[in-house]
Amino acid sequence: MSTPPHNTDDSERRKFSRILFDAHVELAQGEFHWRASLLDISLKGLLLQQQLPAEVDAHTPILVKILLSDNTTIAMSVTVAHQHHNQTGLVCSSIDIDSVSHLRRLIELNLGDSTAAERELIELISDY
Repeated sequence: MSTPPHNTDDSERRKFSRILFDAHVELAQGEFHWRASLLDISLKGLLLQQQLPAEVDAHTPILVKILLSDNTTIAMSVTVAHQHHNQTGLVCSSIDIDSVSHLRRLIELNLGDSTAAERELIELISDY
């Protein structure tokens, strides 16, 4: 008797599409400010290509700003979800409506499907 394979694939559990997005981000925690390279972003958070600097308290919220153009930024408050393999996963704890709109549009453009982006936004809202 065989048992069905147990699938722990992240993509099956993931509700939010990760968009590969090469950008520099500005981060701040209290008086400490630093820059990092963005690997990917979703409506739920982002992945950085670096560990947090030693001065950062991983248990305190961090303000993240992603510059999309001269006048357009995505700003969110995040907490640390994980750090390993020289990467840091950050989960969004709050985001303003303008930033959500910019992020939704970015996801829509990268997915090529406004319906999928809308579903993700509804899923995000229902999580709160």
